[in-house]
Amino acid sequence: MPNVQKKMEVPGLFPVARTHRRRFSIAILSVLWLAFAVAPLRGREPKRREDFGLGLSTEIEVPESEVLQAVEAVVDDGIIQGSTEYSKDQYVEHATAATTSPLFPQWKDSGKVFYKIRTKILAPAHFKETGDEGTLAVRYVLQNRDSGKTLLRIDAIFVEDVRRTVHPSDGSVESAEFKDIQDHIDALKLQKTQAQEADRHRQEELAKQALERNREQNEAAALAAAQNSVQDLEQHVRDLRRQVERVIKAPGAQLKSAPFHSASNLKSLDAGAEVAIVIATPYWYGVETEDGQHGWIHREQLEPLP
Repeated sequence: MPNVQKKMEVPGLFPVARTHRRRFSIAILSVLWLAFAVAPLRGREPKRREDFGLGLSTEIEVPESEVLQAVEAVVDDGIIQGSTEYSKDQYVEHATAATTSPLFPQWKDSGKVFYKIRTKILAPAHFKETGDEGTLAVRYVLQNRDSGKTLLRIDAIFVEDVRRTVHPSDGSVESAEFKDIQDHIDALKLQKTQAQEADRHRQEELAKQALERNREQNEAAALAAAQNSVQDLEQHVRDLRRQVERVIKAPGAQLKSAPFHSASNLKSLDAGAEVAIVIATPYWYGVETEDGQHGWIHREQLEPLP
């Protein structure tokens, strides 16, 4: 009997254990489902009241001239980012650039001010409690800072046409417009970098070409200098020859043994015969004839080489 009693009690425990496990699993799944269901709702919580109308103000480490190009491009693009008129839209279209807007107080501080306006828009998204038709306006203010920095301020509002109720932005438009401006700034930086790189390559190529031209010019100059040197040497030889050589003017000139008319004659020289001057005195030349004989001859009997 004890053995039979034990076998009857053991099978009864398994259904109880399975039931407890099933209930525990259902409880865990319920908790997880509730956690996942609540999480998206937290992400869609409405903006706090104090978050509306703050605008966006940031200092950009970029010169004002470059920020100005980006802002002007965004102001003229006809699009207001960060808001929609209908759920299918990605942004607000048909906006126009403007130099002033009565929807904002007059800007009295320093800086450059731009506006982008979209009229006849119905209840744009991301503006507090909108439900009517009106005008969406965005203001951009640029203020130059030292050290190549620029302060950029962006504000967006929606004003109803009939009741003239002002609806502040929750910051979505300002953030989206700033991102668009930043993208333009980055694109300008990239273009500038590419232009600088292209200019660097062009300068390197020009430098190579100039170096090659200089090398060719130097080679040509060296060759010309060598040719001129040979020509100069030849001319110098000719000049020296003209300085030390003379020609007998007339036949019968006497080669004397001394620089005197009374000196004995060594040889009679023909007209046109060449002699080399070895010694020069005011009236006589000590010369060497073509056959190597030395003597003296009076200056009047000689003339320069032709």
